[in-house]
Amino acid sequence: MICLLKSGLLLRPLENNVVFLGIFNFTEGLLRPIALSIMKIQTSVIAYWLNPASQLFILMFGVILFSSCKKNIAVATNTVPPNTVAEVVIEVNPSYFLTAGLSQTISKETRTFNGTSIECYKIITNNTPTDHAMGPWCPTNILDGADKGGVWFEGGKLYDVDGSFIKNMASFYNSTTWQLYNTATGKINVTDTKDKCEAAARPNVDPAYRNFCVECQPSYYQGLKKIFYIPVKPQKASNTMPIMGMGMVVGIAFNGINFDPPAPTQAILGAFTLAPMDDAGGHVNGAVGYHYHAATGKSTSIKQTDGHASMIGYAMDGYGMFQQLDASGKEPADLDANRGHYDTVRGYHYHVASAGSNKFINGFRGLPGSFSVSF
Repeated sequence: MICLLKSGLLLRPLENNVVFLGIFNFTEGLLRPIALSIMKIQTSVIAYWLNPASQLFILMFGVILFSSCKKNIAVATNTVPPNTVAEVVIEVNPSYFLTAGLSQTISKETRTFNGTSIECYKIITNNTPTDHAMGPWCPTNILDGADKGGVWFEGGKLYDVDGSFIKNMASFYNSTTWQLYNTATGKINVTDTKDKCEAAARPNVDPAYRNFCVECQPSYYQGLKKIFYIPVKPQKASNTMPIMGMGMVVGIAFNGINFDPPAPTQAILGAFTLAPMDDAGGHVNGAVGYHYHAATGKSTSIKQTDGHASMIGYAMDGYGMFQQLDASGKEPADLDANRGHYDTVRGYHYHVASAGSNKFINGFRGLPGSFSVSF
């Protein structure tokens, strides 16, 4: 049924060859009079309208027309997009980065990613955080306390790697193969040279370092520089890019240290080795130097005046990264699959996962920049 001009026609026979003519608007399901007139017409026509069958037909026609108009109007209303306000997009603020962690002044450079030219900040940083100490990682004796070792994540929880943790690994992982210490002296097997650390930290662990606590010292990689290209203004991608694992970087902390993808814990444990993080959630390897796998609150953060979680850095796509919990200890309830959400103060941004989860975020909403190292 086609609704013409959202209106209907009503004719009512009166007396003395007079017909009451009403034109009605059906807008929003209401009969609104548009024009009313009294017309005098021929008796033969009046006779037609006075015919009961004809009146029934007119009545049915009017009902159908009214219903059709009402339905069409509802559909049209639903297809009109709601009033929306343009999304606030917050640019990267280079002044947030600690000057002491930079190798040179931050500059701008246009780069091409996935066929798209993007204006980026070029950020070159050192391999050393200036806002907290690095290490320790491995305790040296099963009698050592938590202050002598770092942390390890398992099952979503963070554990102190103290002497007791090393001693009880066989029961912790339910395998008698675990034996990282000398039962006579209590001394823990630790990779205490660069050659040992690299042999044990590689994907195909040297069998000689099975049942070792693996740590690499930052001093092994002096002169290492990290080069980040991060979009000045985040650009939403057509599809989310999942963070798959090693080989990419998640983001950058304000001290210039990279947030890395999940540590390959299954490969580490599969070789009966342990590679703890320090209390800041970081450790060292020969590929990228010192880097984070967890946000533990040790690196520089920027407090938000409205009680929102503090900001800790930027993701590689330029969106801000914030702590997991706000000032009241709550995680946002509306996080998307990437662990991001939107507000008008911070625009779209991410909230990192708990320190024990071995990850920061799940994917990039925007087009990510690039990362490389030089020695």
